[in-house]
Amino acid sequence: MKEKKPLIYLNNAATTWPKPPAVVEAVTASLAAPVFGAGRTAGTEGEDYPSLAREALARLFHAGPPEHYIFTQNATDSLNLLIHGFLAAHPGPCHVLTTALDHNSVLRPLHELEHEGRISLTVVPFDEDGTVSPAAVREAVRQETRLMVMAHGSNVLGTVQDVGAIGAMLHEHGVYFIVDGAQTAGHIPVDLGTLQVDAYAFTGHKGLFGITGTGGFYLRDPDAVAPVRVGGTGTDSFSLLQPREMPEKFEAGTPNYPGLAALAAGVECVLSVGTEAIAEKAERQTAMMIRTLKEEPNILVHTAHPALPIVSFSVTGMDDDDLGFVLARAYGVVGRTGLHCAPLVHQAIDGGKGCVRLSLSWFTTDDECRTAARAITEVARHADHSVDSA
Repeated sequence: MKEKKPLIYLNNAATTWPKPPAVVEAVTASLAAPVFGAGRTAGTEGEDYPSLAREALARLFHAGPPEHYIFTQNATDSLNLLIHGFLAAHPGPCHVLTTALDHNSVLRPLHELEHEGRISLTVVPFDEDGTVSPAAVREAVRQETRLMVMAHGSNVLGTVQDVGAIGAMLHEHGVYFIVDGAQTAGHIPVDLGTLQVDAYAFTGHKGLFGITGTGGFYLRDPDAVAPVRVGGTGTDSFSLLQPREMPEKFEAGTPNYPGLAALAAGVECVLSVGTEAIAEKAERQTAMMIRTLKEEPNILVHTAHPALPIVSFSVTGMDDDDLGFVLARAYGVVGRTGLHCAPLVHQAIDGGKGCVRLSLSWFTTDDECRTAARAITEVARHADHSVDSA
């Protein structure tokens, strides 16, 4: 029987694996004990996981109060609630900005709203280095611009945007600024106490090492966004209107207690390591992989200098799905292929064909990086380069 290759999991930009032991233990403990939730039980024993998670996030992002961290299903859910909630709180004509780097979690809600005639939309392009310049954003601002929604980090190119400078400029023009931090939370230092960002969306199952079905957003001014999902909160139940206190204003229904137990434990793991150390290791490992891949002329690397642990590439003469299949089956290297829910990025870098993306985590080893790079090089050398992969 043929020996099975050891698994090299490099799809962490989608969902991190493995999870820290503390995360697995926290989920197990939460399921082994009765649920403890303020306003939802008369019990006094057990962990208040929502509060633990809020407090950990406030320390990670250097901004409070903890009650301004709202929990949702994921970053996509957060962005939808923020976008629709902002429009509900600010009726009337609205011009919105986003970027060609963005994920469909931003692009689809905004294009649906444009299709319905509720907003006008401008998509700001990115430069050759994979960044959106503050100058390009400034040029796109109009008198009727009320909102900008953009990704902090690209899930394809691994570049990080200067949301500090962009936010400062937008605020000079009275534009509300929502940032998608799905790819940056836990991977690089993020100081929401100093960044001029009005709302920051995150997800639990990527760089924060939590499990799927968790996410949330930080909201600086609760009055700037209206609640668009309402229901039971366990508090002020005589009122038939949604409470306006935080976090109840935006959280309806029973929370995902096991998920929030995992999120609290995952954030604590990030805090114990430090985002500076995480970012430094990622930069070193991606640079090492890219150097190896660039030695093979049949490999086109799309991530020149990623600030995030992402390496995207194509091989001449091979479809990206075929390439991903060979890497997984023959070498045990698991990445992701296709358009990565970022169609405008791929229109710019590969004509919309798609590519292979390998994404690392804190638990990825140097040996795994070297083995994966060698596997890609070996496949590229044996590909039929006379065939156009289009």
